[in-house]
Amino acid sequence: MRHMRFSLFLLLLLLVICGTRPAPAQESELKYKTITDISYRTEADSAQDEYMRERCKLDLYYPTTIKNFPTVVWFHGGGLKGGGKQIPKALRDQGIAVVGVNYRLFPKAKKPAYLEDAAAAVAWTFENIKNYGGDPNLIFVAGHSAGGYLTSMLGLDRRWLAAHEIDANQIAGLIPYSGHCITHMTVREEMGIGRDQPVIDDMAPLYHARKDAPPILLITGDRELEFPTRYEENAYLNSLMKVVGHKETQLFELDGFTHGTMVEPGHLLALKEIRRIVKARKQDAAQK
Repeated sequence: MRHMRFSLFLLLLLLVICGTRPAPAQESELKYKTITDISYRTEADSAQDEYMRERCKLDLYYPTTIKNFPTVVWFHGGGLKGGGKQIPKALRDQGIAVVGVNYRLFPKAKKPAYLEDAAAAVAWTFENIKNYGGDPNLIFVAGHSAGGYLTSMLGLDRRWLAAHEIDANQIAGLIPYSGHCITHMTVREEMGIGRDQPVIDDMAPLYHARKDAPPILLITGDRELEFPTRYEENAYLNSLMKVVGHKETQLFELDGFTHGTMVEPGHLLALKEIRRIVKARKQDAAQK
């Protein structure tokens, strides 16, 4: 279990180094393809729901010249009220696939539609990424803010993926960026609960802390610059995961970065974590 603080100076230095250093030869020589607006809901699901047909689409960015690559399913932020699918620039050209997901939003959709959509998108990835050359055993889930909340919920609360006959423990790693760990503020709004009234019910990642969850990398901005209590929520989840016996929870606080600006340095930490887990799995496989 680790909790690390990165200073603004060190993060800026790391950004400069990574931004000016050429990608490794095996990555810089890769070719990539993007497919947009893939419907991840079945026709039966969306037959009677025009909004679902509109929103439940994803973009797939993947390398075409290698096989068995890792994949990141990326959920955008926006408070469950706004935002749109994206393939983050920092995750491109890294020898991985990225799945950028749209999901239904409040007020047109209500809980648990957000989680049902997120689970369906992750299930699509498990069921289809092999067709594009990816390794279904190396699927990571990540997202910023509301997307971080969806990430943690899918990985800790097994019921959402179980609806698609997928065990959440099949996820290779969870990487929520500055996500709610209590019940999301928009979900609380739906229930008539004030924004500043904390709730930990079954719609909160904290409620589902468990020993056998996938590895989880928690990243936040500076506690003095973040949304109120956002760092503290993540610190609580970090501590609670330790209490329940989880062995692979890490918490990184990015000093000097706000809720919005922490995303870019967060990508560097995410890529490092993905490579760590991929390397460890390859070593385990070689020893068997």
